[in-house]
Amino acid sequence: MEFREMMPPAAETATRIVRGVPAGALDGPTPCPEWDVRALLNHTIFWTGRSEGAARKQPPPAGGPAEGHDFTADAGWADLYADLARKSAEAWTDPAAWEGNTSLTGDPDGMPAAVIGGMMLGEFVLHGWDLAVATGQDPAIPDDLVRAAYEELEPTAEMGRRYGAFGAEVKVPESAPLLDRLLGMAGRDPHWKP
Repeated sequence: MEFREMMPPAAETATRIVRGVPAGALDGPTPCPEWDVRALLNHTIFWTGRSEGAARKQPPPAGGPAEGHDFTADAGWADLYADLARKSAEAWTDPAAWEGNTSLTGDPDGMPAAVIGGMMLGEFVLHGWDLAVATGQDPAIPDDLVRAAYEELEPTAEMGRRYGAFGAEVKVPESAPLLDRLLGMAGRDPHWKP
């Protein structure tokens, strides 16, 4: 599977969900225990904004917003996310984006670009699901995106848990739908409700 080809539909799916977040839901809980909807949106917008530069092997822009910036304080946050997600996805469709090393933080050593590209694919799918279920939306994540995210994240899930990107694995039966198994692997309860 060419993961780079999955980036635009993954970004479109996440954008649809972000645009569906009601303004009144920003203080609600999410499947990520440490974040409410506002914090999860801010996390998602920030790292999606860094993703295009990582794909192009460029350092983060000097003077850009810092992690923890409240993007939702501005009325156009959903449009901002849509623009950042589209640019990120377009950058990651380039085969060269997946070669060598790169960084989301400006670390000169970085890490394998393919790992970061896979993380961003996972961010679109997993945080899309998080925001959808937190705000009463149907995630409606296409099966091919779920399969791509699962194949991309399965080899790095243990590393993700070690570095705190994922919570402890939630045991899900092997007979469960692939989305449920992806969610459990990433430390989410597939049956979570706000």
